[in-house]
Amino acid sequence: MRGSPASRIVITGIGAVSPFGVGRERFWDHVRRGCSGTRAITGFDAADLGCRVAAAVPPVTIADVPPLDGDDLWDPDYRADPKRYSRAALIGVIAAREAWADAGLAIGESGSGVVIGSGGGGIDVGERQYYDFFVERGRKVTPYAIPVSIVGMVSSEISISLRLHGVSHVLSCGCTSSTDAIGYAAALIRSGEADVLLSGGTDACVTPGMIFGFARMKAVSMAYNERPAEASRPFDKGRDGFVLGEGAWMMVLEREDRARARGATIYASIDGYGSTCDAYHRVQMAPDGEEIVRAMSLAIERSGRRRDDIGYVSYHGTSTVLNDAVESRCVRQLFGDHAERLAGSSVKSMIGHPQGASGAAGVVTAALALSRGFLPPTINQRDPDPACDLDFIPNQGRRGDVDAALCNCLGFGSKNSAIVIGTVP
Repeated sequence: MRGSPASRIVITGIGAVSPFGVGRERFWDHVRRGCSGTRAITGFDAADLGCRVAAAVPPVTIADVPPLDGDDLWDPDYRADPKRYSRAALIGVIAAREAWADAGLAIGESGSGVVIGSGGGGIDVGERQYYDFFVERGRKVTPYAIPVSIVGMVSSEISISLRLHGVSHVLSCGCTSSTDAIGYAAALIRSGEADVLLSGGTDACVTPGMIFGFARMKAVSMAYNERPAEASRPFDKGRDGFVLGEGAWMMVLEREDRARARGATIYASIDGYGSTCDAYHRVQMAPDGEEIVRAMSLAIERSGRRRDDIGYVSYHGTSTVLNDAVESRCVRQLFGDHAERLAGSSVKSMIGHPQGASGAAGVVTAALALSRGFLPPTINQRDPDPACDLDFIPNQGRRGDVDAALCNCLGFGSKNSAIVIGTVP
């Protein structure tokens, strides 16, 4: 909840690796202008797959971010080995290092740890190693196959890279993973169990197996293979499924009094968090949306704000037919008449659906929107769905001074999570 500077949790550093490349400012510039990061798949042969588009991260390296104060990343005795990173770990470390530098922190900051979310972790490594095992009879399987591919290794690589000796946890809750990680991290700091935490999410799931599996489920878009930039179209009547995305969005969280004492820049505060489960189905959300409404309501209540204080919604907005309609109905139900005055958008229209990192992408987008007074658009809004009848800031962003935002995240297993963030005077 909001409170004194000694209890309020704030964001003092942001790092991003997105389908637009490395960097917080690169991400924000493209999102602000309403650019699509969806392209034809080129990382593997997708010719025989039903879905042939994705919002993948382009090739990046650890050298794409500058060294940090006290860094020993290139010391020959350094125990990390970026050559063995999974793609999720690589982009997670890059985003984490940018966020750490943005916050003005040094390697080995005392009282610091890592709490992030990831849905697939090193799934790219796992897929390659299983192929090598079954096709090559194991001759090419690396001894590091298991530790590099497991989800929990992602936070460890970040902890090693930044020399952080506090908690090093990965929450893997499907699409809500990073939203839940941010809520958990804020609670740990508020309780005094940590001074500073690197939180957020990372996923790099554009792999042959994932594309094939989601296509078999008919969950991903398959109608726009020849027009990739138009494939992700949340709340539009022509939507036919989500675009699989990738990326890492990381934040530095700490108490406001600590941040002010060291002169840190403050982007926004983490004011409230709520999480529920429909307990309904492994992939479908409950049509009544009751638990989605409750998750949003809990986040607002715990933030100490009124519903009318919310001026912007970072929608989950995946571009799937049922989910977009249910989320729209739930927001209208929760906010009542205020829904008519409530602006919101889905960053997934531009970056696709980066799975467990999607919640962090939404929180970062909202924090930048609040701190810079600009609300990004939902692109590809050409033919609005009557079932989605709210202000989704269609196609072009706008200036907007907002004090508080609600960030929604909904996931497989009928999980629902929400975070309220606010401006800090």
